[in-house]
Amino acid sequence: MLKKGLYTIFCLLLLAAGTVMAQQDAHFTQYMFNSLYLTPAAAGVDGVTEATIIHRSQWLGYESSFGDGTAPTSQILTFNSPIYKLKSGFGAYVLNDKLGPQNNLEVQAMYAYHLGIKENKLSFGIKLGMYSQTLDFDKYRAIQPNDPLLTVYDPISGTYVPRTGRESQIRPDLGVGIMYRSEKYYAAIGMNHLLKSEFDFGVSQRNALENHMNITGGYFYDVNFDLQINPTVLIKTDFNEFSMDLGVIATLRNTMWGGLSFRSGEAANLLLGYSFLKDKSLRLGYSVDFVVKDRAAKENFSHEFMLTYQLPVSVGVGKKVVRTPRYRH
Repeated sequence: MLKKGLYTIFCLLLLAAGTVMAQQDAHFTQYMFNSLYLTPAAAGVDGVTEATIIHRSQWLGYESSFGDGTAPTSQILTFNSPIYKLKSGFGAYVLNDKLGPQNNLEVQAMYAYHLGIKENKLSFGIKLGMYSQTLDFDKYRAIQPNDPLLTVYDPISGTYVPRTGRESQIRPDLGVGIMYRSEKYYAAIGMNHLLKSEFDFGVSQRNALENHMNITGGYFYDVNFDLQINPTVLIKTDFNEFSMDLGVIATLRNTMWGGLSFRSGEAANLLLGYSFLKDKSLRLGYSVDFVVKDRAAKENFSHEFMLTYQLPVSVGVGKKVVRTPRYRH
């Protein structure tokens, strides 16, 4: 089983190795705890109803050269639940991604159908929602005085004047995904922004959402009754460039965890967490990134806070609920 799981993950790595991401999508160090953001096929696949919120602060302490911009921040709230009678799952998330003068807002709803293969699941998912971009023109600084992106024609004066204030545009968004889930390992692919929606803000130049692909996988290895090791991988690409996260998490007595990960060419990361309540349904996670590349242009640290809650599930007297796949349909 171990060899089979590792072989599946290795095949996914080879699949993405040929693609080299002017990254539009937000990234999270604690991605292994929130697969719903990476692929809609993860909706309900674990058989539990769960809500997760993550806040990420990028490059703590960073300030723009003009002193009117702050470091990037991202917040995501996800919810997913199985639909047992339909052998499927429902999910949704809201993502707010602030990047200096630009703010991106996503609201997505998703549905996944779960196909049983012996004791495993093959899940097919689709998500549909909206993507909003907001530009704060007061925070842009033009290199050329008459930059058409940052000026607007004033018919009264007959001249071009700087654009001011905030402007927003909303576009539809579509994504699909597939996920294979067993008791010991998982592998998934998600495709985002299939509509390649465009944002023009009144100028001829258009900023289109590029297709993005996320490939993720992981393996659960039980060292003994108390200790579990979980290696994970995440590859993200827009088919021009790619980034890769490799990590390993050690979980003790299904209660506390710690781990290390590395994001290619960007940061080394430390992850910690603890499960609360008698049924371990409330989990608090924290991660800190140590920047290892282009330190002169960035601050040295980023960090994330994560809070997850699983709704109680009635599984019968004497049966203990643990954080492993539930195959109830």
